[in-house]
Amino acid sequence: MLSTPELQSKPRSPESPRLLQRALESSARFQALLTLAAVYLGVGLVLRLALWWSFGRAAQVTAPMLSWILPAGLLADAVQSLYLLAPFAVFLWLVPDRGYHSRTVRAIVLAGSAFWLCTLIFIAAIEYFFFAEFDGRLNLVAVDYLMYPTEIIGDIRIEYPVAALAIVAAISAAVCIQVFRRQLTPGNCAASRWRSRTVAFAVFAALLAAAVLGPSTADFTFSANRVANELAANGIGTFFRALRTNEMDYHAYYITRDPHRNLADLATQLATGGGKFTRLNEGRLDRRFPANPAGLGKLNVVVVASESFGAEFSRLYGSQHDWTPQFDAFARQGLWFKHMYASGTRTVRGLEAIVASIPPIPSVSILRRPGNEGIANWGAVMAEHGYRTSFLYGGYGYFDNMNYFFSRNGFEVHDRNDIPGPVRFANIWGVADEDLFDMAMKYYDAMSSGPGPRRPFFSIVLTTSNHKPFTFRAGVPGVKPEGGGREAGVRYADFALGYFLREAAKHSWFDDTVFVVVADHGARVYGRADIPLKTYEIPMMFYSPRHIRPGVVEQLTTQVDIAPTVLGLLGLPYDAPFFGQDTLRTPPQDRVAFFNHNYDVALYKDGTLSILGLEKSVKDVVYDRQTDTYHPVSPRPQLNDLAIAYYQTAFELFRTHRYDLCDTAGCLEGEPDSACRHCPVVSSSLALAQPLPASAPLSRSP
Repeated sequence: MLSTPELQSKPRSPESPRLLQRALESSARFQALLTLAAVYLGVGLVLRLALWWSFGRAAQVTAPMLSWILPAGLLADAVQSLYLLAPFAVFLWLVPDRGYHSRTVRAIVLAGSAFWLCTLIFIAAIEYFFFAEFDGRLNLVAVDYLMYPTEIIGDIRIEYPVAALAIVAAISAAVCIQVFRRQLTPGNCAASRWRSRTVAFAVFAALLAAAVLGPSTADFTFSANRVANELAANGIGTFFRALRTNEMDYHAYYITRDPHRNLADLATQLATGGGKFTRLNEGRLDRRFPANPAGLGKLNVVVVASESFGAEFSRLYGSQHDWTPQFDAFARQGLWFKHMYASGTRTVRGLEAIVASIPPIPSVSILRRPGNEGIANWGAVMAEHGYRTSFLYGGYGYFDNMNYFFSRNGFEVHDRNDIPGPVRFANIWGVADEDLFDMAMKYYDAMSSGPGPRRPFFSIVLTTSNHKPFTFRAGVPGVKPEGGGREAGVRYADFALGYFLREAAKHSWFDDTVFVVVADHGARVYGRADIPLKTYEIPMMFYSPRHIRPGVVEQLTTQVDIAPTVLGLLGLPYDAPFFGQDTLRTPPQDRVAFFNHNYDVALYKDGTLSILGLEKSVKDVVYDRQTDTYHPVSPRPQLNDLAIAYYQTAFELFRTHRYDLCDTAGCLEGEPDSACRHCPVVSSSLALAQPLPASAPLSRSP
C-alpha cells in the first residue's frame, strides 16, 4: 500500500514525460541540421580517402597513419560544419510553427539543402584538383587566384571538366535529398515551443562557441609529414584562414627578437659579401659598394623570368627528362649556376626576390602589399647609372598587381595591351612567348637606335606560355598544340627561349648585352617536407658570348642574389639595402637561401633548414640533398636567430618604409628631391642631361 506522500506525488508524474516529448518534438526540427552535417562529414571522409589514395601514398603517407588522419579530419570537418550550418540553425530556431509547417517553408528547406549540398560536393571536386596541382588544401594560392577571376575561370574552363563536375555534383545532391527527404523535413505536424527550441539551439551555440574559442583545427598537425597534415585538414577551413591572414602582421604570428640584436647579426652576416654599411645607426642595412674597374661596365641587361621553368626538366641539372635542350646548350656557353633556388612558389615571389632582393615576407608578396611604391629595387639602381628600365609581360599586367608595382618603382611597363595583332597564338594567360620576345626585340631596337646619346637598357621579361591550360600554336617540334600537359609547356618555353637568343644575336645591341635566364619558380610543390627543397631548384645562366666565359658556379644561389651578382659583374657602384649577396664574391660557407611555402618561411645554411611558422614556432631539420631526405635535429639557436633576424627585419623595414633608396616620399608622384640621386625620376633626368661615360673595355669575366 502506497504512503500518502507517494499518492500526493503521482498526479505530477505525467509532467516529466510531456516535457521530454516537447523537447523531442522541438529538437526534431534540428534533425535536418544533423542530417546535413552527417552528409558533409561523409563527403569529407570520401574526399580524404581519395586524396590519400591519389597523392598521399606517393608522399609516404602510410595506411597506418590514417588511424589519426581520419579522426583528426572528422573533427576538423565537424568544426567547419558548425560554421557552415550556423545560418540554418538560426532559421530553425526562429521560424514559428505556423510558418515552418507550411509547404513554402518545406520547399525552401529542401531547395536550400540541395543547393548547399551541391555546392559542397562541387568544392570537394575543386579541392581534389587543387591538391593535384599544389599538393595541399585550399590555401593562400587559392585566395590570390580568386582575386583575378578572368584568368582563373578561363583557365579552369579549358583545363578541367567544369560542366561535367557541376552536373555530377547536382545529381549527387539530388540523390541525397531524395534519400534523406524525411530527415530534412521532419515533424511537420508536431508542435514545438520557443523555450524547447531555444534549449536545442543553445546546445548548437555552445558547440559553435567552443569551436570559435577553442584550439584552431590548424593545430591538428601531428606528423612531420606535411602532406599527412594537409590530409587531416579541412579545405574550406584552410581557405578562410588564408583569406583572414592574407596580409598578416609578422609580430603577431611569428617569433621575434630585439630589433637591435637582429641588425647586429645581419651586419655580421652581410659583411662577408663586401660593401660598407652607411645607415646602421638608422636601423637600416644600406651598403655602399664602390666601382670595380675590372667589371664589364654599362652593358645592357635583359632578365628573362621563365614561367614554372623548374630544374627538374633539365638534363643539365641531372633530370631524367630532356625537355630543355635549348637552355642546356646556351648555359654551357655561358655562366651556369648549378645550385640555384627559387624563393617561393608563385610568380610574384620570384619577381620580388629578383627585383627587390628581399626575403619572402610571410603570407603575401610585397608586389601585392600596400606601401610598395618607391622601394629599393634593382631597376632604381640601374636608373641611377642612366639605364632605361622596363618590364615586359605577355599577359595583362593588372594580374597580381604587376603593372602597378613596376610602374610605381620607375619601370616602363608594356603588357598584352601593347602587343599588336596578329600574333602567332594567345590564350587566357597572354600571347605566346615567341610573340613576347618579338615585342621585346623591337622595343630594344627602338631604344638602341633613337636620337641622342645611347642609353643602356635594363629589362625584365616575364613569360607566360608554360602554364595551364598548356595550349600552343601548331608546328612547334615536339609540342602538342593541346593535351601535351607540362611536358609540352616546358618544351615550348625552351623552344621560344632558343628562338629569342638566336634572333637577338642578329641585332646591334646583342654584343653589349648580358642575358640572365632564370625561372620565376618551379613547376609545382610536392613532397612530404614543410619546405620541399627539391621542388625549389630552378635553372639559371648568365649569357653574353662577347663578355662572359663559359663556366660553372658551384655556390648556393637564390633569386635574391641575382641583382647583387650582376651589379658586381658589371662593376657598377651603388648604395642599396639589398639582402642578397654577390654569389661570385661571397665565401661559400657564408651562403644562405630563403624559402617560403604557404605560411612557413625558412633559412637554409650549411645543410640545415630553420623553419619559422605560425604560432611563433621554430623547427630545424638537416637536409640531405643526395637522397632528398630531411632529419629533425635539436634546436640550432645561432641559425634560428639568424633566420628570425632576416625575416623580422625584412618585414619591419618594408612596413616602416625604410626599404628604399630615397628619403623623398613624393619622388614618384612627380615631385622628386633634386638632391636625391637615388630616385629613379631624378637619376633618369640627370642621365638625359649628361653624356654617359664610356663603357669599360670589352672583356671576359675571370
